[in-house]
Order: sequence, then C-alpha cells, then structure tokens
Amino acid sequence: MSDPFFRDVESRMGKCVESCRNEFASIRTGRASTALLDRIHVEAYGQPVPLKQVAGVSTPDARSLVITAWDKGVVPAIRKAIETSDLGLTPNIDGAAVRLTIPPLTEERRKDLVKVVKKQAEESRVAVRNVRHHSLDEIKTQHKHGNITDDDQKQMSEQLQRLTDKYIKEIDALTAAKEKEIMEV
Repeated sequence: MSDPFFRDVESRMGKCVESCRNEFASIRTGRASTALLDRIHVEAYGQPVPLKQVAGVSTPDARSLVITAWDKGVVPAIRKAIETSDLGLTPNIDGAAVRLTIPPLTEERRKDLVKVVKKQAEESRVAVRNVRHHSLDEIKTQHKHGNITDDDQKQMSEQLQRLTDKYIKEIDALTAAKEKEIMEV
C-alpha cells in the first residue's frame, strides 16, 4: 500500500505547490512578465478565448510587453480585455500590436501585493495540510481494518509528516522569493 499511496500523496501535494506557483506568476511586480496576461480572455470570433490563442506576447525590455495580434481584427477586443482586467495597465495600439508599459509600483501597492502573496501562500499551505489530513485518515482506516500493523501506521504517519514539511518549505521558499521580487525597487 505505501508506495502507490505515497506517490499519490506527493502528486497531490505537488499540485498544491504548482497552483501556488501559478498564482504568484500572475501577481504583478514592477517587472514585465508574459505570465501577467495568462488570465486575460479576449472576446474573439463570438466567444471568449485566452489571449495567447489570438496573439503572441513578448517582453522587449523589463518595463514593457508587446502583444502582436495574429488577426488585426481582434486588436480592439484585446485592448478592451486589458482595460477591463484588474491589471491596471493602459494599452497603446500600434497597428496589429498592443504595447503595455508596466509602471513602477508605489510603496503602498507593494505592501498590498505582499499581503495578497501571503494570503495565497497560506491557502496553499492549508491545501497541503488537507492532503495530509485525508491521507492520515486513510492510514488510520487501513490500520483499523487490519491491513497494516501498528509499526506500519507509525512509520507511514511519520513519512507523511516529512512529506508535508517538505512541501510547506517549498511554499515558504516561493513566498519569500515573490515577496523579495515585489519589494525590489
């Protein structure tokens, strides 16, 4: 039971960390990143589609993004999607390209973003702990049904705790790195 059991546990905890990493990527720092636009959907051809399906995104320098539409007809829709998003960026139209200048963050905005990062990190830690909790229940059930011995239960519980600690540390490291990136002037 233990090998596939712990592979499944690691897979689920890994997904919690990956989700945290993806959330952090979409949080705007003072630096341009194509990940900022991952959540943007554009109304194109009568339906909402991810921006990356209708345009290419590049970062010519640290403070700007260039979105190059593959069909010039969707440029107004791209502009509208960016203006109505929560990014707070003003698009500049240049033919089939849309330019976004990333303004430097104010000190107050940086502190707000750090709070958002900490909240997201805590949600990810809770998700990892929930995986641990459910797995611990599974171990106890196996023990109760006589499928594993007392020693097995103790060893598996300890291994589960070590895995939990490992993934919590990963989330803490991601959080520290993102906070440092946000507070960098």
